Amino acid sequence: MAKITKIQDSQKNTVSDYLDELKRDFAKYSSQIKKLKKELLKANSEKQPEIIRQIDLIAKEMEKNQKKTTKVTKSRPKERTKSKDKFPKDRKSYR
Repeated sequence: MAKITKIQDSQKNTVSDYLDELKRDFAKYSSQIKKLKKELLKANSEKQPEIIRQIDLIAKEMEKNQKKTTKVTKSRPKERTKSKDKFPKDRKSYR
């Protein structure tokens, strides 16, 4: 039983580490997009299409990142919580 909990804990750590990495990447993408938006406003009409393409590429990466995060979160085994009786033993309290 102890081995199983150690394995589950290590899996949780790797999953949470992976999720943390995805969050950092997402934050990095967000800051890049903010910078590019500022550049876009200042840029002349010749540079604007290039900046727009860069923003599109980053947005696609952010979308992939979000999908990965969703998959990992959904596939994560739900933690079992030990709870006392969910329902009272005597059914009179329901009436």
